[in-house]
Amino acid sequence: MRAPFQALVLPFIKEGEKYYYAIFKRKDLSIWQFIAGGGEGDETPIETAKREAYEEAGIDRKSPYIRLASITTIPAVNICGLKWGEKIIMIPEFAFGVELPSRKKLKISSEHTQYLWLSCEDAIKKLRYDSNKSAIWELDYRLKNKSLGGIKKNFQTIKKFL
Repeated sequence: MRAPFQALVLPFIKEGEKYYYAIFKRKDLSIWQFIAGGGEGDETPIETAKREAYEEAGIDRKSPYIRLASITTIPAVNICGLKWGEKIIMIPEFAFGVELPSRKKLKISSEHTQYLWLSCEDAIKKLRYDSNKSAIWELDYRLKNKSLGGIKKNFQTIKKFL
């Protein structure tokens, strides 16, 4: 059963003092976005993020995840109709960064045709959805400014779900 939320996953790497983010081109819509998918059964948002990142890009579930403050809502009807009844017409999308050790080759799922490693600025130029742009801006700002106070606390909370 589909859970009434989405997870957005932003893979990133650090090379020297610079950060790069992997964005993916959707096969069906031919647009650039981050990894995204809905919760299943009684999954928590972090469990969904880990599953989706593994399924869509082969990212190890043990990689370090960062829960971002960026949250948006998405029309439920655009995702899978009124699956949860007429009262649930919007669902939340929770954003997570996931740090990878290098630009290792990522898996390309059947949902995507390619991926690119880009700087925040270059990724924002290609990304379609404002929620993706807000999430990458937040993650990039926090990483570059070492403003992880809230993120570190969130990460400790997330560790409880691991």
